Amino acid sequence: MTAPLHGVTILDLTHVLAGPFCSQTLSALGAEVIKVERPGIGDDTRAFPPFRDGESAYFDGLNHGKRSIALDLKAPEDREIFDRLLARADVLLENYRPGVMARLGYGWDDLHARFPRLIYGAVSGYGQTGPDALKPAYDMVVQARGGVMSITGEAGREPVRVGASIGDIVAGMFLTQGLLAALYARETSGLGQLVDVAMLDAQLAIVEHAVATVAAGYPTPGPNGARHPSITPFETFHASDGLFVIAAGNDALFSRLCDVLGEPGWASDPRFATNPARCENARLLKRMIELVTLHRPAAHWIGLLEGAGVPTGPIQSVADAMQDPQILARNMVIDVQGRPGQDPLKAAGNPIKMSDLIDPDTRPPAPALDGDRAAILAWLEGGDLP
Repeated sequence: MTAPLHGVTILDLTHVLAGPFCSQTLSALGAEVIKVERPGIGDDTRAFPPFRDGESAYFDGLNHGKRSIALDLKAPEDREIFDRLLARADVLLENYRPGVMARLGYGWDDLHARFPRLIYGAVSGYGQTGPDALKPAYDMVVQARGGVMSITGEAGREPVRVGASIGDIVAGMFLTQGLLAALYARETSGLGQLVDVAMLDAQLAIVEHAVATVAAGYPTPGPNGARHPSITPFETFHASDGLFVIAAGNDALFSRLCDVLGEPGWASDPRFATNPARCENARLLKRMIELVTLHRPAAHWIGLLEGAGVPTGPIQSVADAMQDPQILARNMVIDVQGRPGQDPLKAAGNPIKMSDLIDPDTRPPAPALDGDRAAILAWLEGGDLP
């Protein structure tokens, strides 16, 4: 079987998370990713903890299977190598502030004129246009400014960022989608195009319910803790040994929940008979449900609810999730080969499952800084990448 992006070459100048997350996805789909890194320093995440045998496990988890060459884009001899790479590449990725690449002579206008088939992917805090395009941004900044932090956490308490770096990750996902669309469009037009993704834009795009609420003229939403703002019951509940979740997303599921709890009459109670009524009385309903669930452990209720077809589940730590039989069955915990003398590293697998895409449970190691220079230079002379 041939991976869908077999034969596609990505020149990846990005560092840290949004860009590398994108190129890691493209690599998993079969693209050849060549990281172009700063000599002596490389990707910033090479210095990020946690470390294992002196190497960053964070870097390795995001960059396995890629290749590395270190180039100084201000040095004439390295620029000559980079120009040759551009001539053979399908996609260039960068996450510098707008204008940096142009000052080096590698901006979109310059490259499109020289390499019309090249697709240019740029991810930045605020995008290539707008009054704040040149401002710096990190994940937390765009989570705050894009509205995500305002609806995250418990009511009456200070806003908190989402535990995962969704400012970067969501931008990387949108960048991946844009690049795939550009590759598809090139099949017809023969031309590459600029794919411009802003981390801030991506945050607004994912607060879909809050945007609809404001647009419809309702008060600006705030944090609801674990509760869904427009579906009830859809949150955490206390059992005798801790919290678990119930997500009864419609009237039929609520009726099944009531049967499991031994309270079938709740389903016809005017306070709870419809989802709008349940949302109006969400706090009361939560207390009533917990008067029942507090008498048994979470596993007891999860078993009964799953048997009745009601969506439910435990609240697992990441360590628990990495041992979850369903996650393991989907090959979502894979072994990244270590560099010589190292044991494999556990990492998240590829969540995109395709019928003709091989999904191995072991992946090649992350590259050493400049570790593929000889192979890449040989490839530029007409050889094959091993």
